[in-house]
Amino acid sequence: MLIGDVARHSGVSTRMLRHYDALGLVRPTGRTVGGYREYSAEDVRRIFHVESLRSLGLSLKQIGRALEDPAFTPSALVGDLIRWTEDRLEREQELLKRLRAVDASAPTGWQDVLRIVELMQGLGSTSAARRQQAVLARPEGVSVPVELLAGAVLTESDSNVAGALRWALARSGGDGVAALAAGMRSEDVDIRRRAVRAIAEMPEAPGASAVLADALGDPDTTVRGHAALALGRRGVTAAVPTLLGMVVEGANDVDAAEVLGTLCQDPASADRITTALVDELAARTADSATRIRLIQALVELPATTVREVLRQLTQDEDRVVALVASAFLGVLEERSPEGRGDEGSRPEARPSRRPAGRDG
Repeated sequence: MLIGDVARHSGVSTRMLRHYDALGLVRPTGRTVGGYREYSAEDVRRIFHVESLRSLGLSLKQIGRALEDPAFTPSALVGDLIRWTEDRLEREQELLKRLRAVDASAPTGWQDVLRIVELMQGLGSTSAARRQQAVLARPEGVSVPVELLAGAVLTESDSNVAGALRWALARSGGDGVAALAAGMRSEDVDIRRRAVRAIAEMPEAPGASAVLADALGDPDTTVRGHAALALGRRGVTAAVPTLLGMVVEGANDVDAAEVLGTLCQDPASADRITTALVDELAARTADSATRIRLIQALVELPATTVREVLRQLTQDEDRVVALVASAFLGVLEERSPEGRGDEGSRPEARPSRRPAGRDG
């Protein structure tokens, strides 16, 4: 078969076939009377072997070795090809991400494109100081894609840079919650923590409350805590069980107690929260530290709601608990002298929630 016929049947150009011949990869076994290359069926099979190996990304030199060396084992070479391909794909994915970020910014000129690229390069720096500067030094009027900022928020480990990114995202004017929502579904707990903290700092963003409400069921206590604090500050009573758990466990308990106090501005919530705190006090008779945290949380509630509970706790068998309750009761009564005569103003059910076996 002459070279032209081989080219038509194999799809390999005559120029490439001559190149294979020059390299010794596929040399025609015969020549015509006129000196033209003549390929045998075996030569054509070898051409297909070369093309198959080329499709895997092997160089012509590597193909020659694979075809000629009987001791050649392809496993190591294929492993190298896999790694090279993965590296190339990663670079191309990064390029694609940058192109999409630029496109999302709706640039009106090359200066806008260059500013976005400069920001992306800054965020990709190994220096935390440079990453922070890239966020804070953004020129006014330059639109930054929300997806770019959200992606940086989810991966940033430096607390100062993360704070700057959350600040920029909250002021970006875009749908930051939607961009961060994927992070809330991550298996990586650090990513979920970064996502929920960023969403918590966007109180007016549409959809934020729904995402935070879902986060109350997260297996991680830190994620649940950030969500509960944010929701509680917005008056969402569904956060109460998580906030109460934070007080019990001593995890950001001061903030949790303050938010519980804020929720008690609603009388119905005040009664529910007071009941829950008193029940916890009754259930933890042997744990002084936890009971003291619960008393501190009670003090954040309206004074008229908790005075009777504190009076009863001044007679507690745990001397430390009794002293703490007495001190807080004194502070409340000094602040509201007119409220000293309000004993019994709370429902009679309140004393019955005291720990079993307590006097007073």
